[in-house]
Amino acid sequence: MKIAFVASDADPAQEALATLSHRYGQADPWAADVVVALGGDGVMLETLHSHIERQVPIYGMNRGSVGFLLNEYRVDGLVERLKAATKVTLHPLRMKATRMNGEVREALAINEVSLLRQTRQAAKLKLSIDGVERLPELICDGILVATPAGSTAYNLSAHGPIIPLGSDVLALTPISAFRPRRWRGALLPHKAMVTVELLECEKRPVSAVADYTEVRDVVKVETFEDRSIGLTLLFDPDHTLEERILKEQFQA
Repeated sequence: MKIAFVASDADPAQEALATLSHRYGQADPWAADVVVALGGDGVMLETLHSHIERQVPIYGMNRGSVGFLLNEYRVDGLVERLKAATKVTLHPLRMKATRMNGEVREALAINEVSLLRQTRQAAKLKLSIDGVERLPELICDGILVATPAGSTAYNLSAHGPIIPLGSDVLALTPISAFRPRRWRGALLPHKAMVTVELLECEKRPVSAVADYTEVRDVVKVETFEDRSIGLTLLFDPDHTLEERILKEQFQA
Protein backbone atom coordinates (compact mmCIF):
# COMPACT_ATOMS: atom_id res chain seq x y z
CA MET A 1 0.00 0.00 0.00
CA LYS A 2 1.44 3.34 -1.08
CA ILE A 3 0.77 5.92 1.64
CA ALA A 4 1.31 9.66 1.36
CA PHE A 5 1.46 11.75 4.54
CA VAL A 6 0.55 15.43 4.72
CA ALA A 7 0.59 17.59 7.84
CA SER A 8 -0.22 21.01 9.18
CA ASP A 9 2.58 23.33 10.33
CA ALA A 10 1.86 22.67 14.00
CA ASP A 11 4.70 20.98 15.90
CA PRO A 12 2.71 17.83 16.91
CA ALA A 13 1.66 17.32 13.28
CA GLN A 14 5.20 17.80 11.98
CA GLU A 15 6.59 15.38 14.56
CA ALA A 16 3.98 12.80 13.54
CA LEU A 17 4.86 13.35 9.88
CA ALA A 18 8.53 12.60 10.55
CA THR A 19 7.73 9.51 12.63
CA LEU A 20 5.17 7.98 10.26
CA SER A 21 7.03 8.67 7.03
CA HIS A 22 10.15 7.07 8.54
CA ARG A 23 8.13 4.01 9.61
CA TYR A 24 5.95 3.54 6.51
CA GLY A 25 7.71 5.49 3.77
CA GLN A 26 6.47 8.54 1.91
CA ALA A 27 4.73 8.07 -1.44
CA ASP A 28 4.01 10.77 -3.99
CA PRO A 29 0.57 12.14 -2.99
CA TRP A 30 -0.52 12.06 -6.64
CA ALA A 31 0.34 8.36 -6.99
CA ALA A 32 -0.59 7.11 -3.53
CA ASP A 33 -3.33 4.61 -2.73
CA VAL A 34 -4.33 6.64 0.31
CA VAL A 35 -3.43 10.02 1.80
CA VAL A 36 -3.06 10.34 5.58
CA ALA A 37 -3.70 13.85 6.89
CA LEU A 38 -2.11 14.84 10.20
CA GLY A 39 -3.41 17.84 12.12
CA GLY A 40 -6.88 19.18 12.83
CA ASP A 41 -10.11 19.44 10.87
CA GLY A 42 -8.62 22.34 8.92
CA VAL A 43 -5.86 20.23 7.39
CA MET A 44 -8.41 17.52 6.60
CA LEU A 45 -10.53 20.00 4.63
CA GLU A 46 -7.44 21.35 2.85
CA THR A 47 -6.37 17.81 1.95
CA LEU A 48 -9.83 16.93 0.61
CA HIS A 49 -9.83 20.06 -1.52
CA SER A 50 -6.29 19.46 -2.76
CA HIS A 51 -7.13 15.94 -3.97
CA ILE A 52 -10.69 16.56 -5.09
CA GLU A 53 -9.89 15.78 -8.74
CA ARG A 54 -8.22 12.43 -7.95
CA GLN A 55 -10.80 11.57 -5.30
CA VAL A 56 -8.22 9.43 -3.48
CA PRO A 57 -9.29 8.07 -0.05
CA ILE A 58 -8.27 10.32 2.85
CA TYR A 59 -7.57 9.02 6.36
CA GLY A 60 -6.98 11.61 9.04
CA MET A 61 -5.24 11.31 12.40
CA ASN A 62 -5.77 13.98 15.01
CA ARG A 63 -2.73 16.09 15.78
CA GLY A 64 -4.78 19.26 16.27
CA SER A 65 -7.59 20.32 18.59
CA VAL A 66 -11.15 19.16 17.84
CA GLY A 67 -10.50 16.54 15.16
CA PHE A 68 -14.13 15.77 14.38
CA LEU A 69 -13.21 14.44 10.92
CA LEU A 70 -10.15 12.57 12.17
CA ASN A 71 -9.18 9.30 13.79
CA GLU A 72 -7.12 8.77 16.92
CA TYR A 73 -3.39 9.15 16.43
CA ARG A 74 -1.39 5.96 16.81
CA VAL A 75 1.90 5.03 15.17
CA ASP A 76 1.57 1.25 15.24
CA GLY A 77 -0.67 -0.82 12.99
CA LEU A 78 -1.47 1.88 10.44
CA VAL A 79 -1.63 -0.42 7.42
CA GLU A 80 -4.02 -2.74 9.24
CA ARG A 81 -6.20 0.22 10.28
CA LEU A 82 -6.34 1.47 6.70
CA LYS A 83 -7.37 -1.94 5.39
CA ALA A 84 -10.12 -2.27 8.01
CA ALA A 85 -11.37 1.32 7.71
CA THR A 86 -14.99 2.18 6.94
CA LYS A 87 -15.54 4.35 3.86
CA VAL A 88 -17.76 7.42 3.90
CA THR A 89 -18.60 9.26 0.68
CA LEU A 90 -19.28 12.98 0.89
CA HIS A 91 -20.69 15.20 -1.86
CA PRO A 92 -19.60 18.84 -1.69
CA LEU A 93 -21.68 21.95 -2.24
CA ARG A 94 -20.97 24.02 -5.32
CA MET A 95 -21.18 27.76 -4.86
CA LYS A 96 -21.68 30.13 -7.79
CA ALA A 97 -21.24 33.72 -6.62
CA THR A 98 -21.85 36.80 -8.76
CA ARG A 99 -20.11 39.99 -7.63
CA MET A 100 -21.19 43.63 -8.03
CA ASN A 101 -18.75 44.07 -10.93
CA GLY A 102 -20.32 41.14 -12.82
CA GLU A 103 -17.52 38.69 -12.07
CA VAL A 104 -18.70 35.12 -11.43
CA ARG A 105 -16.72 32.86 -9.09
CA GLU A 106 -17.30 29.18 -8.35
CA ALA A 107 -15.98 27.14 -5.43
CA LEU A 108 -16.66 23.88 -3.62
CA ALA A 109 -17.54 23.47 0.05
CA ILE A 110 -17.39 20.25 2.05
CA ASN A 111 -18.82 21.81 5.22
CA GLU A 112 -20.89 24.84 4.29
CA VAL A 113 -21.46 27.87 2.09
CA SER A 114 -22.00 30.96 4.22
CA LEU A 115 -22.93 34.55 3.48
CA LEU A 116 -21.71 37.15 5.96
CA ARG A 117 -22.19 40.89 6.30
CA GLN A 118 -19.02 42.92 5.63
CA THR A 119 -19.87 46.07 7.62
CA ARG A 120 -21.68 47.20 10.77
CA GLN A 121 -25.02 47.07 8.97
CA ALA A 122 -27.08 43.90 8.79
CA ALA A 123 -27.52 42.18 5.44
CA LYS A 124 -30.81 42.17 3.55
CA LEU A 125 -31.38 38.96 1.62
CA LYS A 126 -34.05 37.41 -0.61
CA LEU A 127 -34.27 33.61 -0.55
CA SER A 128 -35.50 31.36 -3.36
CA ILE A 129 -35.54 27.56 -3.46
CA ASP A 130 -35.59 25.91 -6.90
CA GLY A 131 -36.65 29.21 -8.44
CA VAL A 132 -39.56 29.78 -6.04
CA GLU A 133 -39.30 32.81 -3.77
CA ARG A 134 -39.65 31.63 -0.17
CA LEU A 135 -38.55 34.65 1.85
CA PRO A 136 -38.78 38.08 0.19
CA GLU A 137 -36.67 39.78 2.86
CA LEU A 138 -34.42 38.42 5.57
CA ILE A 139 -32.50 40.91 7.72
CA CYS A 140 -29.60 39.15 9.44
CA ASP A 141 -25.85 38.89 9.96
CA GLY A 142 -25.80 36.15 7.33
CA ILE A 143 -27.04 32.74 6.30
CA LEU A 144 -25.46 29.38 5.53
CA VAL A 145 -26.16 26.14 3.67
CA ALA A 146 -24.60 23.13 5.40
CA THR A 147 -24.01 19.52 4.39
CA PRO A 148 -24.63 16.71 6.90
CA ALA A 149 -20.87 16.47 7.51
CA GLY A 150 -20.72 20.23 8.08
CA SER A 151 -23.89 20.41 10.17
CA THR A 152 -21.90 19.96 13.40
CA ALA A 153 -19.51 22.82 12.57
CA TYR A 154 -20.49 26.47 11.96
CA ASN A 155 -24.10 25.41 11.37
CA LEU A 156 -24.40 24.02 14.91
CA SER A 157 -22.82 27.15 16.38
CA ALA A 158 -25.51 29.18 14.59
CA HIS A 159 -28.17 26.96 16.25
CA GLY A 160 -28.82 24.94 13.10
CA PRO A 161 -29.85 21.26 13.21
CA ILE A 162 -27.47 18.33 13.25
CA ILE A 163 -28.13 16.20 10.16
CA PRO A 164 -27.39 12.45 10.10
CA LEU A 165 -25.35 11.12 7.19
CA GLY A 166 -27.47 9.51 4.48
CA SER A 167 -30.50 11.69 5.24
CA ASP A 168 -30.23 13.45 1.84
CA VAL A 169 -31.05 16.87 3.27
CA LEU A 170 -29.24 20.18 3.64
CA ALA A 171 -29.56 22.74 6.43
CA LEU A 172 -30.45 26.34 5.61
CA THR A 173 -29.62 28.31 8.75
CA PRO A 174 -29.80 32.06 9.42
CA ILE A 175 -27.07 33.79 11.39
CA SER A 176 -28.50 36.22 13.99
CA ALA A 177 -31.80 36.77 12.17
CA PHE A 178 -33.44 40.12 13.03
CA ARG A 179 -36.47 40.03 10.72
CA PRO A 180 -38.40 37.78 10.55
CA ARG A 181 -37.28 37.32 14.15
CA ARG A 182 -38.83 33.90 14.66
CA TRP A 183 -37.48 32.29 11.49
CA ARG A 184 -35.01 29.58 12.47
CA GLY A 185 -34.15 28.16 9.06
CA ALA A 186 -35.22 25.13 7.03
CA LEU A 187 -34.30 21.59 6.05
CA LEU A 188 -34.10 21.14 2.29
CA PRO A 189 -33.86 18.16 -0.07
CA HIS A 190 -30.26 17.58 -1.13
CA LYS A 191 -31.24 18.32 -4.76
CA ALA A 192 -32.44 21.84 -3.92
CA MET A 193 -30.96 24.91 -5.57
CA VAL A 194 -30.64 27.67 -2.98
CA THR A 195 -30.50 31.18 -4.44
CA VAL A 196 -29.72 34.19 -2.27
CA GLU A 197 -30.08 37.64 -3.80
CA LEU A 198 -28.71 40.69 -2.03
CA LEU A 199 -30.97 43.66 -1.38
CA GLU A 200 -29.30 47.08 -0.98
CA CYS A 201 -25.98 45.37 -1.73
CA GLU A 202 -23.97 48.58 -2.09
CA LYS A 203 -25.19 49.91 1.24
CA ARG A 204 -25.04 46.51 2.93
CA PRO A 205 -22.15 44.54 1.31
CA VAL A 206 -21.92 40.80 1.88
CA SER A 207 -19.21 38.20 1.31
CA ALA A 208 -19.77 34.55 0.37
CA VAL A 209 -17.52 31.81 1.73
CA ALA A 210 -17.25 28.19 0.55
CA ASP A 211 -15.20 26.51 3.30
CA TYR A 212 -12.13 28.76 3.03
CA THR A 213 -12.72 30.40 -0.39
CA GLU A 214 -14.11 33.92 0.11
CA VAL A 215 -15.80 36.09 -2.53
CA ARG A 216 -16.55 39.64 -1.44
CA ASP A 217 -19.20 42.13 -2.56
CA VAL A 218 -21.63 39.58 -3.94
CA VAL A 219 -25.05 40.33 -5.41
CA LYS A 220 -26.26 36.77 -5.95
CA VAL A 221 -25.17 33.36 -4.67
CA GLU A 222 -26.44 30.01 -5.94
CA THR A 223 -25.66 26.85 -3.98
CA PHE A 224 -26.38 23.20 -4.72
CA GLU A 225 -24.98 19.77 -3.90
CA ASP A 226 -22.66 18.50 -6.64
CA ARG A 227 -23.33 14.77 -6.84
CA SER A 228 -20.83 14.37 -9.69
CA ILE A 229 -18.06 14.59 -7.07
CA GLY A 230 -17.62 11.96 -4.39
CA LEU A 231 -15.00 12.40 -1.67
CA THR A 232 -13.95 9.30 0.27
CA LEU A 233 -13.05 9.56 3.95
CA LEU A 234 -11.77 6.60 5.96
CA PHE A 235 -12.67 5.98 9.60
CA ASP A 236 -11.85 3.32 12.14
CA PRO A 237 -14.85 0.95 12.42
CA ASP A 238 -15.34 1.67 16.13
CA HIS A 239 -15.48 5.45 15.63
CA THR A 240 -17.23 6.22 12.34
CA LEU A 241 -18.35 9.67 11.23
CA GLU A 242 -21.99 8.56 11.34
CA GLU A 243 -21.59 7.56 14.99
CA ARG A 244 -19.90 10.86 15.82
CA ILE A 245 -22.72 12.88 14.27
CA LEU A 246 -25.30 10.81 16.14
CA LYS A 247 -23.39 11.12 19.40
CA GLU A 248 -23.15 14.90 18.98
CA GLN A 249 -26.94 15.14 19.28
CA PHE A 250 -26.79 13.83 22.86
CA GLN A 251 -24.03 16.07 24.16
CA ALA A 252 -24.94 18.03 27.29
